Amino acid sequence: MTRHTKHADAVVTGAGSGIGRAFARELARRGGRVVCADLDETAAKETVAAIHAAGGEALAVACDVADVAQVQALHDTAVDWLDRAPRLVVNNAGIGAGGKVVGEAPLSDWQRTLGVNLWGVINGCHVFVPTLRQAGRGGGVINVASAAGFTAAPRMAAYNVSKAGVVSLSETLAAELAGTGIAVTVLCPTFVRTNIFDGELIDPGAAGMARRIARIAGFSADRVARTTLDAHDKGRLYVVPQLDAQLLWRTKRLLPAPYTRAAGLLGRFVPDEEGASR
Repeated sequence: MTRHTKHADAVVTGAGSGIGRAFARELARRGGRVVCADLDETAAKETVAAIHAAGGEALAVACDVADVAQVQALHDTAVDWLDRAPRLVVNNAGIGAGGKVVGEAPLSDWQRTLGVNLWGVINGCHVFVPTLRQAGRGGGVINVASAAGFTAAPRMAAYNVSKAGVVSLSETLAAELAGTGIAVTVLCPTFVRTNIFDGELIDPGAAGMARRIARIAGFSADRVARTTLDAHDKGRLYVVPQLDAQLLWRTKRLLPAPYTRAAGLLGRFVPDEEGASR
């Protein structure tokens, strides 16, 4: 087992809250120096302060991952601060979106969701992977997708498409990096107790239901981060941490047509922005 996450100089995007903050704190606990990037620099600094309080080393950087120039600046800042290439890159930054069917969801919602959730990961891989290759020290890339990338739940099209793209990108990247010593892992959780449901692109009715499910059945961000890092050390491409996601993945692969019909029926019970089901 290669311990990519032990004493790993790492870059984590979306590190100001949720799963990103959990990744940053866990990597610091494992002895690594962590560059904590977030659109909200204040939130990133809060993560850094927590790491410093625990005796770790970290740096906060403001970055909009949808802007490749800012991701390149993040890369340059990280290499300068670490005084070498990072060993691990966690492309985690993402936003929630959902509640409207295709044709009703504004194209601006599609553009913003794909810009952050998919292009943010594309930009991270495009900028950092060549540096990992050139460093010749192995290392790893963890891309945060979602079970939404394969469950294709109704009224979540933009989010589903963005996360499916991250899964496909990760699979492709893993094939391209085979034999280089650079491991690739893609995380596909279902409900995690984070603030992602507070996003402005999620209708209030759908967000409220998601929060209730996460509160009852969701995993903590800390648990998801630990599980993912341990799986990455074992060389696993896919991390599907929750039983519900594992069951949905297998069911869809075995029974695609019945699965889609069932998903359509269940989608009618998702409340819209007025709180009513369709």
